[in-house]
Amino acid sequence: MSLRFLCICTLLLVTAVASADKKGKSKGRTVEPIYALPEPDPLLRPPLPDQPLPLIRELRPPIRHTVAQQQGIDVSHYQGYINWERVARDKNVTFAYVKATEGAGYVDDLYLRNLYGAKRAGIPVGVYHFFSPSASALVQLENFRDNVDPRQQDLIPIVDVEKRGKGSLAQFQGKLKAFLDGVERMFGVKPIIYTGVNFYAKYLEGRFTGYRFMVARYADEFPGLSEDVPIVLWQYSCTSYVDGIKGHVDRSVFLDRYSVADIMLKR
Repeated sequence: MSLRFLCICTLLLVTAVASADKKGKSKGRTVEPIYALPEPDPLLRPPLPDQPLPLIRELRPPIRHTVAQQQGIDVSHYQGYINWERVARDKNVTFAYVKATEGAGYVDDLYLRNLYGAKRAGIPVGVYHFFSPSASALVQLENFRDNVDPRQQDLIPIVDVEKRGKGSLAQFQGKLKAFLDGVERMFGVKPIIYTGVNFYAKYLEGRFTGYRFMVARYADEFPGLSEDVPIVLWQYSCTSYVDGIKGHVDRSVFLDRYSVADIMLKR
């Protein structure tokens, strides 16, 4: 094939394509190119923000305390010298818990004064120990046993659990369980555990379901804990006033059908 003939054929082909393109545009049609450009890769979706943690499960409708519920107080050396005779005139003080010991060696300065003062005034009284996660269960039991005589108590003792400390969760729970078992041997009854709503959900859930609880929640409503355990008392305020006590004092109410009779030691 001659070069002249090849050039003529090429020119005719280009002219035909151009003519067809003009006709397509004039009729409002788009002529597809022989080779389409590749589509760009779709952009990846941005990551979703972290979802908030679910709220602590509420196992009962939120309840409010009323003046009709039996109430009580708990005190320590922070309240100073208390006039228990005047406190006894308050019809809303049906029991009192006084701090006895804390950790490995601390004894509340006013423990015996408060214990005997409440008893003389006719107020059922019991004690609580502030549990320390940094001290061994055995040493804490010795401190509690050396300073608390179960025969002098009217109420089931309380173990105050508010601090997590270092170490694994299993170590913390094991140490606490050993201390609770020791108190149970002393009194012949399981002690009541005092704690907060969030502390329970993080560190106690599933491990202490055989105990009764006193739960601190300083609000108008109380929704319960993250699992169904017996809640005897709700500490609803730490800023209450009681005649005979200088400054603020903690107040608690019984929940459900519990009353003072349910926390009395059996003789």
